[in-house]
Amino acid sequence: MKTTLIIMAAGIGSRFGGGIKQLAKMGPNGEIIMDYSIYDAKEAGFDKVVFIIRKDIEEEFKEVIGNRIQNYMDVEYVFQDINDLPEGFTCPEGRTKPWGTGQAVLCAKSVVDTPYVIINADDYYGKEAFVKLHDFLINHEKMGKEFDMGMAGFILKNTLSENGTVTRGVCKVDDNNLLKEVYETTGIKAEAEKIVCDNPEVEAWAKPESNVSMNMWAGYPDFLDYLEKDFSTFLSNISDNPMKKEYLLPNIVAELLREDRINVKVLETHDKWFGVTYAEDKEYVQNAFKQLIENGVYPEKLWK
Repeated sequence: MKTTLIIMAAGIGSRFGGGIKQLAKMGPNGEIIMDYSIYDAKEAGFDKVVFIIRKDIEEEFKEVIGNRIQNYMDVEYVFQDINDLPEGFTCPEGRTKPWGTGQAVLCAKSVVDTPYVIINADDYYGKEAFVKLHDFLINHEKMGKEFDMGMAGFILKNTLSENGTVTRGVCKVDDNNLLKEVYETTGIKAEAEKIVCDNPEVEAWAKPESNVSMNMWAGYPDFLDYLEKDFSTFLSNISDNPMKKEYLLPNIVAELLREDRINVKVLETHDKWFGVTYAEDKEYVQNAFKQLIENGVYPEKLWK
């Protein structure tokens, strides 16, 4: 069975001073974070990569990574555009903010007809999550609801930054490893053995070992069909905040959970997540890759 890796790479990091943070060089031979994700995905059995980018970064993107990857996997590009809306809708005048991760993934619908995993371009997820989600997709266990999805459940303490607080989707998971709820929580950091955050309700039960969502989802083409219909519904209801309201994957999944239409299997992964949230994180991430290479997790030259 063929499987696809969908990479959301259209956003430019607002908190990363200067340059496109997705394209910052991290490995010893100019590799970027995405190289390692694609390498891990290929090793886990994915056949194709779909890059969701913006038209204005296409040339630089292909130079930095795209042209290299097409020697090893099938590659497709789709472009996220604020004006790419369903029939009958136009972008509110003056809006510059992209529509969010739900619309980004919807852009890929025309080129994805296989099971897939969705990831952020600038996050390092580790090998375990790709293997577990690939196995989940191949085995397609019907779980008794309209939609089946998988989610990589990272351990909260493995996703924190030393350079400031983070925002995470903190998860409640039932005894069958099914997702019950995701709480988008800001201001998270560890103090001693405790988790502190901006939401007192979450702080009361969140532990360093709690599962969090890092926007790594596994799904099937039927979910993309759903997004197509649901995006129109979303656009019909933005009058309260037309400049800023976003169509976000965690909210879409949360709504389907509330309606009891989806089962999301949480596949726990023990790898340390890292990404460049703050400019100061860059050196940390470069050292982390250096360590992974020294430990034999990756060859020094990733693409032979």
